[in-house]
Amino acid sequence: MTQAVPQAPPREELSHDFFPVLPSLVLRSTRGNYDIYIRSDDSFALYAKAGDSFTEHHERILLNSGRKNVYIRHDQRPEYFDHITSHLGETLLDEKIPRPTRAQLFYETSLEIVEEIFTEELPPGIDRGEFNRVFEFVTKGVSFLTLENSLKTMGSIIAHDYQTYSHSLHVFVYSQLILQTYSFAERDMVQFGLGAILHDIGKRMIPEAILNKPGTLTTIEREHINTHPVHGAGVCARLPLSQDALNCILFHHEKLDGSGYPCGLKEPDIPLPVRAVTIADIYDAIRSSRPYSDGTDAFRTLRIMKEEMPTQIDMNVFKRFIQILSGNGII
Repeated sequence: MTQAVPQAPPREELSHDFFPVLPSLVLRSTRGNYDIYIRSDDSFALYAKAGDSFTEHHERILLNSGRKNVYIRHDQRPEYFDHITSHLGETLLDEKIPRPTRAQLFYETSLEIVEEIFTEELPPGIDRGEFNRVFEFVTKGVSFLTLENSLKTMGSIIAHDYQTYSHSLHVFVYSQLILQTYSFAERDMVQFGLGAILHDIGKRMIPEAILNKPGTLTTIEREHINTHPVHGAGVCARLPLSQDALNCILFHHEKLDGSGYPCGLKEPDIPLPVRAVTIADIYDAIRSSRPYSDGTDAFRTLRIMKEEMPTQIDMNVFKRFIQILSGNGII
């Protein structure tokens, strides 16, 4: 790769036209279809052209010069994330990259993938290309989350401002960590992960005015919201998902005492992976800020769950979740 001679950027290339990226996240020895810029005050100079190979030598030059970030144009954001996603597995397990950096990569790439699915316009089905991206991400994410202290590393990154897509990512992370404490095969963990990350996909069928309403829902609006598990199962019906994954999508609002929906299932009929997803779902929902309410801290969220839902959630699974949060310094 030949380092480009910094050039004066066109006048229209202002700071809002670019987004920052850590040099270590410009994947070494690969060729991305996007330009890389360096910044000096409010000016941006081309550092590497699309198609050039970014090496460890170039990264070291940047770091030695005190540059903490390089920049990519917003109009090339899709190309950047396509490139990152295609190399995600090897990057997440690359011990040469600091773990906090890999955690940030995992979180930001995940949000990009999940947001794309949840903001897709009608028709509501997920096409095979979208599913393949999610499957690849979940498979690699399952491996990354087995690394020691993965949640502790991500603790400062997870933002508790509620969006359906970020919430789905959090539920994936928390439920995976719970289910890791059991002896499931990796292929099963991947299916549980798919169910967790797609558990709210049916909300694509619910009007945003209802989802984001800054106040109490009417009875009709609440009934509309409560259809999202069934819609979700319908959206995913033709995808190569196991019954375990579909159960997580369809039953994540069921409660052990039969007070949940859509089927009013009771304890014997609610599978363990669903119970884990339910606990992760409730925890993140209470923890996060919404248009109509502020979020709560982790300790108070757990207290609410323990005191107000003892007959609704699996308390043995809940205790494991508390141990995970405690072991990772969250509480």
